[in-house]
Amino acid sequence: MRVRITVIPGSEEEAANLRVHDITREVELAASLLQGHRGMLVGSRDGQQFLLSPSDVYYFETVDDRTFAYTKAQTYELGMRLYELEAMLDKRFFRSSKSQIVNVLMIESVRSEMNGRMLATLLSGDKLIVSRGYVKELKRRLGL
Repeated sequence: MRVRITVIPGSEEEAANLRVHDITREVELAASLLQGHRGMLVGSRDGQQFLLSPSDVYYFETVDDRTFAYTKAQTYELGMRLYELEAMLDKRFFRSSKSQIVNVLMIESVRSEMNGRMLATLLSGDKLIVSRGYVKELKRRLGL
């Protein structure tokens, strides 16, 4: 990859333009470093702090006033409320219930359940209930 740096006057705003063929994990990492980790999440596990890319998260869940991020291999506790996460996340994520936010790209299949709810099976194998009030939005996002 060719890197070009241009020095500009102090009165101009600094900017970086990445021209890529695919958005890979390395490209996301480069972008987050350029943005000063903006958009990255800080999660804790076993007394250590980890930087998490939202694209690695299958879903977020609040349990007993604690918020967790579930990735393919690990679970991390976040120091944020679900509504704070919802405000910072992009359109890949949607609220599936009062206590969960799901990454739409991680949904493998959906099935209608009784009482107007849906069961979403994630690529990780986790099964999540989508509450009635959020089913319409899920269907819209999935083009159903």
